[in-house]
Amino acid sequence: MATRNASVRWHHFDSLQHQQESTTLGMWVFLATEVLVFGAIFTGYTVYRVAYTPSFEAASRQLNLLIGGINTIVLLTSSLTMALSVQAAKSGQRRKLVRCLGLTALMGIAFLGLKAVEYYGDYRDKLVPGLSFDPVQWTAPDVHPSQVQLFLIFYYCLTGLHAVHLTIGIVIIAILAWMARRNVFSPHYYAPVEIWGLYWHFVDLIWIFLLPLLYLIGTRDRWL
Repeated sequence: MATRNASVRWHHFDSLQHQQESTTLGMWVFLATEVLVFGAIFTGYTVYRVAYTPSFEAASRQLNLLIGGINTIVLLTSSLTMALSVQAAKSGQRRKLVRCLGLTALMGIAFLGLKAVEYYGDYRDKLVPGLSFDPVQWTAPDVHPSQVQLFLIFYYCLTGLHAVHLTIGIVIIAILAWMARRNVFSPHYYAPVEIWGLYWHFVDLIWIFLLPLLYLIGTRDRWL
């Protein structure tokens, strides 16, 4: 049954290998466009980071580094379980595949939960331009409230865009787990798990860039 269903899926391709190569290439092209999107924002951030260094560092020091660090560990662990999912799919270990996909999705949900807690803390600490921001608290030399707000806008744009991508990934991973429970995948048909694994690793990699850019630039004085 699994073989027959698989053959239906790739009737537009010459073979399963051709299907897998095509879908993998498609995902890489899609990720390349996402790199351009994030790259444009990173470029703008870098320009203003150099121009307004004291304000950006002062604003960074107010971010919740503890939650940012915990979320980094959560996502790195989810990358491990995603890699194990691909391995399980290739070797036909259905139970391990379902378990690893489920853990991956749960860790993604945990990340979003912690991020929601962090956003609430930012709102309470008046770090949300336009909603909850107190310019009076930014009185240090060379620190200007407008420049601090610019940093915070970049912060919310980058982390919010990342959260949207992660949410999409969680939904897809949950669907893959449901498909795995129905024994859809086999050592001969595992392309969806592999290509969405690439997507998940990409989302995790973006966060690895966000951590130093947003959370760590204000920690220099703590270690001197």
